[in-house]
Amino acid sequence: MTIVPETPSRLVVIHPLVVRVTHWINAVAVFCMLFSGWAIYNASPLFPFAFPKWATLGGWLGGALAWHFAAMWLFALNGLAYVAYGLLARHFATSFLPLSPGAVWRDARAALALRLSHRVGRYNAVQRLAYLIAIALGLLLVASGCALWKPVQWQSLANLFGGYEWARRVHFFAMAGLAGFILLHLALVIVVPRTLLAMITGRARVTEETVR
Repeated sequence: MTIVPETPSRLVVIHPLVVRVTHWINAVAVFCMLFSGWAIYNASPLFPFAFPKWATLGGWLGGALAWHFAAMWLFALNGLAYVAYGLLARHFATSFLPLSPGAVWRDARAALALRLSHRVGRYNAVQRLAYLIAIALGLLLVASGCALWKPVQWQSLANLFGGYEWARRVHFFAMAGLAGFILLHLALVIVVPRTLLAMITGRARVTEETVR
């Protein structure tokens, strides 16, 4: 009988403490902003539909606005800390780059064919693109939100979006895009549940082949 030796493995840090803390703070802030934002939307809908009451936060318009603005500050300050860390510690450069259309197309085809391998701690090209889009949507949400919050004081910012009403639409679709990213993110966690534990502890067991 031939004994196949086990591939050596070890625990490595794949998510630094700053990334983990900002990730979970961001999760709380985003969900508060989404649910309170849907309550605000219901008070003055842009389109002929409304969000169900169970999916809203705040109870009434004033309460929803209070929740939304509180979460907005948490989201903005936490995002600022994450972006600063990402640039100064080269987290963005090492985690999200390089990225090319060819790599995205290759990994997207592999994912659709259910042949895309996943290595904990390393993002494939589709994931890298999704995270960069999510960061861009977050910046767009903050900018359009400020234009809606202070349309007179920040009239120049509101004008960049084409005025108050267009800023509302930009804010809505940026929110929809971020909600779509969250659904994709949760789906990947369900498919590869060990990624959730890694985001809590910061560590994951990887084989020596994966490390190389």
